[in-house]
Amino acid sequence: MNKSTQHWKLSTHVSEDDEAIIEAAELLKQQQVVAFPTETVYGLGGDATNATAVQRIFDAKGRPADNPLIVHVADQSQVEKLVTEIPPIARQLIEQFWPGPLTLILPSNDAAAENVTAGLPTVGIRMPDHPVALSILKAAGTPLAAPSANRSGRPSPTEAVHVAQDLDGRIAGIVDGGPTGVGLESTVLDCTAEIPMILRPGGVTKEDLQPLIPDVIVDPALAAQGSKPKSPGMKYTHYAPEAPLWLVEGDGSFFQDQINQLQAVDKRVGVMASHELADELDHSQILRCGSRENLDEVAGNLYGALRQFKKADVDVILCEVFPDHGVGAAVMNRLSKAAVQKVIQ
Repeated sequence: MNKSTQHWKLSTHVSEDDEAIIEAAELLKQQQVVAFPTETVYGLGGDATNATAVQRIFDAKGRPADNPLIVHVADQSQVEKLVTEIPPIARQLIEQFWPGPLTLILPSNDAAAENVTAGLPTVGIRMPDHPVALSILKAAGTPLAAPSANRSGRPSPTEAVHVAQDLDGRIAGIVDGGPTGVGLESTVLDCTAEIPMILRPGGVTKEDLQPLIPDVIVDPALAAQGSKPKSPGMKYTHYAPEAPLWLVEGDGSFFQDQINQLQAVDKRVGVMASHELADELDHSQILRCGSRENLDEVAGNLYGALRQFKKADVDVILCEVFPDHGVGAAVMNRLSKAAVQKVIQ
């Protein structure tokens, strides 16, 4: 592909009348695909009701079309056009968590293109909490399928420059609305199950959901292979940096030992760590992801850190294992998918 990609830069103070929004929406109406910021990561949007537009998303990402895509909506009326029903619990979740990083799996009425749902009887829908995304959705006048705007297998983009690194020349446009907020993809919750089930952890945590759904469960098949995925992010290797990533679980001295052993065999080592661990280590190539006491900060910095280490600079990346509660569950879900091995003390 060698098409030219239009670039627009916007502040977060936007409206549907902004020239960039109008131009981006016009491309979307022509079944082109355009990247734009959401509060989670940058999304690659295409008309969710048009199979040609959706195929362009898969082509740009280099991603197999057997994985469902999340549909982004501007308001609840767009949801009603895509589903056979909105169960009462889903309405309560919409009331409490939308706009926000929560995707609801609902029964599809087949208004979404078949390659959006991957032939499943369900469709994943969310309303993003970002002024640029909402303005584009309103101006386009249609729900948009919008997976992360990266080449398949690469870390998801949290800045427009990451999108350009992966997709410049492959898509019609990139709307730069600055860095995203949450930094990890949305939580995916299956509302068609008898008890709602988390299919992918994300910005809305299990603990956030429990006041409304005390018995909410996490899908035990999150790591299972072979079954048809009901959610993006359940299949294939994801989020991989250029150099192999090892997860290291242990104290500071154990982590230092791993660095020393690799350097002893002439390996160039990059480290991703919390401030607390970084302060204990004697090493020059450390990227600090944030504090273990503030996992939201770690989540926000994770993909940027994964993209920073280049194959030219390091042979292996050692990454700390973070606490697996709250948004830490989403952080560890992504790191586990990115890692090639785990070293435990």
